[in-house]
Parts: sequence; structure tokens; C-alpha cells
Amino acid sequence: MFTSSFRLIRIIYTVVRFRLDVFIPLNLLPWYLRYTLGLICLVGRKQASKNKGERLRLALESLGPIFVKFGQILSTRRDLLDDDIADELARLQDKVPAFPGHVAQAIIERDLQAPVSELFAEFSSTPLASASIAQVHTAKLHSGEDVVVKVIRPKIERTISKDISLLYTLAHMIANLSADGRRLRPVEVVTDYEYTILDELDLAKEAGNTGLLQRNFTDSDLLYVPQVYWDFSHRNVMVMERISGIPVADIAALNKANVDMKCLAERGVEIFFTQVFSHSFFHADMHPGNIFVDVSNPQKPKYIAIDCAIMGSLDDADKSYLARNLLAFFQRDYRMVAELHVESGWVPKGTPVHAFESAIRSVCEPMFAKPLKDISFGQVLIGLFQTARRFNMEVQPQLVLLEKTLLNIEGLGRQLYPDLDLWVTAKPFLERWMREQMGPKRVMEEVRKQAPQWAGQLPQIPNLVFTALSQMSHQEERMEAQTKTIKELGKELKKNRQNLPFRVLGILSLGAAWIITDPTSMSHIRDADITTLGLFFVGLYLLVLKP
Repeated sequence: MFTSSFRLIRIIYTVVRFRLDVFIPLNLLPWYLRYTLGLICLVGRKQASKNKGERLRLALESLGPIFVKFGQILSTRRDLLDDDIADELARLQDKVPAFPGHVAQAIIERDLQAPVSELFAEFSSTPLASASIAQVHTAKLHSGEDVVVKVIRPKIERTISKDISLLYTLAHMIANLSADGRRLRPVEVVTDYEYTILDELDLAKEAGNTGLLQRNFTDSDLLYVPQVYWDFSHRNVMVMERISGIPVADIAALNKANVDMKCLAERGVEIFFTQVFSHSFFHADMHPGNIFVDVSNPQKPKYIAIDCAIMGSLDDADKSYLARNLLAFFQRDYRMVAELHVESGWVPKGTPVHAFESAIRSVCEPMFAKPLKDISFGQVLIGLFQTARRFNMEVQPQLVLLEKTLLNIEGLGRQLYPDLDLWVTAKPFLERWMREQMGPKRVMEEVRKQAPQWAGQLPQIPNLVFTALSQMSHQEERMEAQTKTIKELGKELKKNRQNLPFRVLGILSLGAAWIITDPTSMSHIRDADITTLGLFFVGLYLLVLKP
């Protein structure tokens, strides 16, 4: 708790130091907080000479990797930012201040347990690029291949642990403040993010992710994934093939190479949906610093993906739900969207579907029949968030990475080809995927998938058949015994039904004799008349002795 409090003080100090009060909507604050904040921020008057985009970038850099990641995501949203701010934040993608080359060399030698001169024929101590978690150096293997060496920043895990601790503190505070806070499930979101970013610190896992992504796109004309050199890869070091391409954010260079920007943008959308729905394994850190373009065929440009540390995956239920929702959105079937949300449990079961449908329509309908450049998905997300708040929709942590990636894809598409119609590009893919899920091809895939398990169970089939037949035989014996018992019970019930009038008459006779005599003393029966005695004995006979 003390560490989190100290980190929070550091964040407040950074806001003051870099005069980030310009990003705070002061009109929403009480007057006394506005004046207090203004006086405190005089501390940052030296930084006020810089433009606000530069101040924001420097502040995020000073706060560490988690905040740099936030800046990277924000840099792709030029529809929400001024150009000067977006340009400054774009520098966070691969222009983060580097750590010394000799430190990187020491980490390499410690992890790979050999001097750099033995590992590589050439090694540059000057980093090629530097990001929030790691930096990259160029090298050449003794076998002649040009490679890049990725090295994790020293002591980065300690800094991230402090930030994660602070995020948990803030998440619990948000969850305890209001029902809205609990609905957003902040603790689960932080837990998911912690798992993701800690994975990013292990380059052995990144190497594994890279290998799987490479296999998924083997011989593909859409995406190329560089080769990993496994003998030179470890937890803190990874060696990969050095690629040659134009950074996807360098629009001027792409235009100079006569790249078909429409094709490039459409292929980016196709790659995303292929990863999510066909492979169930998608690159979840697709900011421009991690994407390059092979322009050897400019009319059919090919993407090159690096930095596979953060990958996402959806199970079959999530994929089906997501595809059906997207198709319903594309078809403007808001009734189906509302019903799917209720069916999945994202909104309470008692939610009025017609009201939810109307709210979704009011947010999404303006999106259609417009080019991408005229649509602000940021505003759409805000509208959907307000709708979610009204209907108590819960955040789904397993989709946070997907939502983040969608934001990156949109920002990238907006830069490459603002007139791209995202719906026209994505809808045919989703329709084809849904047909495949329900057609004979899907059945055959499931048969092939289950065949090894079925083959392993074949030797057990004779025993299973014998056991089943034995159970059926015993079942027949039990059924015969039960049938016999039921028949006997039926006879007894029939017999009781036949004797019921006599039993009732006997009870009535005894009751009459009891009423006529003194009910408090059985000795008065001796003094009763012959009628009373007759009623008594007749009732006793009918009730007890009559078979």
C-alpha cells in the first residue's frame, strides 16, 4: 500500500511538473479545485514553454512502460487528437530513450552464457530502435545471416510491478465507489492486463508466439513473419531475422513506392479477421511501430509483423458470439444485437429487449453509408458506453485485447486509406466464416479432429457393448419385478376400494354409538339400550373384522 501511495504521488507530481492540467476539463471541477490546481501547476511553468503534445509524451516516458503503452495506443487515434499531439505520441512507438549498449551486451552475455564476439560475427552496441519494454540491436551471425537482437530493459519488472500494484489499488477504489464502477469490472481488467504485460517480459514466450504466427501464415501473400533463431533466444534475449520494409506509418515513403493504399488497407482488415476467426490467435499490439510493408509488389503489398509479445485468443463461443453480433450490426439488425447481448448474459436477463434495441440503433445507425474518414469510432464507443451504463452491461475482460486491437486497426486504416469502407471489407469475410461453421466442411474438420480420440477408444468398444447388454438384461429382470409389485399393489388398492363403503359405515356406527352413550366413560355402554349396543358391535365388525 505504501508503494502504491508513493507511486500515486509520483503520478500527481508528473501531472503538475509537465502542466498536464491542460488536458483536464476544468469546467467540470468546482471553483476551489480549479484555483488550487492552477496554483499547484505553477511548479511546471518551466515546461509550459513546450507544446502540450511534447509535454504529454515526456510525461508518459517519465512514468514508465505502462504509460508509454497507453500513449502508443492513443497515437493511432488521430480522429480524437490534434496533429501535433498525435505526432509526438507516435514517437513512443520506437523512439523511447534507449539504455546504454554496454548494459544490453552484459544482459546478452549473461543470458546466453557466452561473449558477444563468440555469439555474433558483428554486433552494434548502438540500438536500432528502443521501445517501452525492450530495445533492438543489429548483428550478424557467423553463418552470415543478418539478424536483430531484442533485449529486455534492465530492472523493468520492478517498475511494472509497482505500476500494477497501483492499478489494483485504483481498480478496487473504483469498484467500491459505485455500481457503475463494479459493472466495469476494473479488477478483472487489471488482472488480464497484468497477465499480458508480464508475458511481454518473457522473450521466450514471444519467440513461441512468433513461431505460431509464422506457421499460421506460411506461404501467405498477406503477412510475413520473420524467422526466430531458437539457439540464440532466452527469457531476456531473442534473435530474429532482420527484415526489410517500409514502416506502415511512413505514408510518404509508401506513396513514393506507388503502393496501392486501398489494397493495403483492405489487406490489413483481412489479416485481422483471419487471425481472430480462422486462427483464434491474433496480434494484439498492432501499433504502427510493429508493422512494416514489403513493397516488392506495390500493387499487392505484403505486411510484415514483428513484436509478438502480446497475443490474443478467443474460444469458439466468443468467436461465434462476436461474429453474429458483427453481422447483425452490418445488417442493421439491432433486434438481434439486443437479443444476443441478453442471451449471452452481458446484460441482465430482465432487460427490455425493445428498449435496448432502440438505444443501440440510436448509437450505431449514423455509422452506416459513410466512408471511414467521416466516422468517429471514438464517439461511437462513447455512445455505446453510455448505452451500457443505462442497461447495466458488464465489461468482458476476455475481449479487452480485441477491443484494443480494433482501435489500432481503425487508426491504422484511417491513416492508410481514409475512404476505406470497413463494413464492405469485413462483411463478406464474416458471412463466409459463418457458412463454414455450419456447413459440411466444419463437420469434416470436427471428424478429423476427434478421429484420434475415437481411434483410441475403439479397443474398449467390445467391453462397453458387453456391459451395456448385461445392464439391459438386469434391467429387464428389474422391470419384471417392478411390474409384479405394481400388479399386487393394484389388487390391494382394488380390494380396499371394494371394502371402503363397509369401513365408512363401521366408522359411522361407532360414532353414533359413542354419541348416544356418555363419551367420557365406557362403563355406560352396559346401561345402553339394545340399539346402542347393536350399533357398537356392527361398527366394530365392519371396521376391524370385515376382510
